[in-house]
Amino acid sequence: MTCAPPIAHLAGLVGTWRGKGRGMYPTIESFTYRDELIFGNVGKPFFTFTQRTTMAGEPRHTETGFLRAPSPTTIEFVVAIPTGQVELGVGTCTVHTDGSIVLHTLAQDVQNSPTAKEVNVIEREFCLGEDVLTYRLWMAAVGQEKQLHLESALERVA
Repeated sequence: MTCAPPIAHLAGLVGTWRGKGRGMYPTIESFTYRDELIFGNVGKPFFTFTQRTTMAGEPRHTETGFLRAPSPTTIEFVVAIPTGQVELGVGTCTVHTDGSIVLHTLAQDVQNSPTAKEVNVIEREFCLGEDVLTYRLWMAAVGQEKQLHLESALERVA
C-alpha cells in the first residue's frame, strides 16, 4: 500500500521491528527486555504505532498511538499508555540522503489519570539506518529529573 503524501518520506519505518532493550531509572532495578515496535500504514496521513515488551516470555508493557507528519521536517507522536498516561510529543524529522531517518519528539505536558504514577515529560528518539532501528526514551517521573529510561536496538522482521 502506498503511503499518503504527508508521511511518505517516513515509509522506511513501516513494518515490524524486534530486538533487545534495557531499562533503568533511579526508582527501579535495571532490567533487560524484548521489544517489538510496529509502524503500520493504513493509507491515511499517519502511521499507527504499537510497542510491546516482554521479559522471560511474559508480557510487560504495551502502548499504542499514531505518528503524524504535518510537514516534511516536523512530527507529532500521539500515544496512549495503559499505566494511565497520554502523550503528545512534538518534534523533528530528518531524512538523510542515504535513507536513514531520525525522529525526535518531546512531550512536556504528559497527561496522567488520577490513579497513575506521575509522569511529567517523555522524550523519544527513533534512528533508522541499514534496517536497524534504535529507540531511546527519556522521562521525568515520580519526582525525578528527565533521564534515560529505555533503549533498544531492533531489526526488521516484517
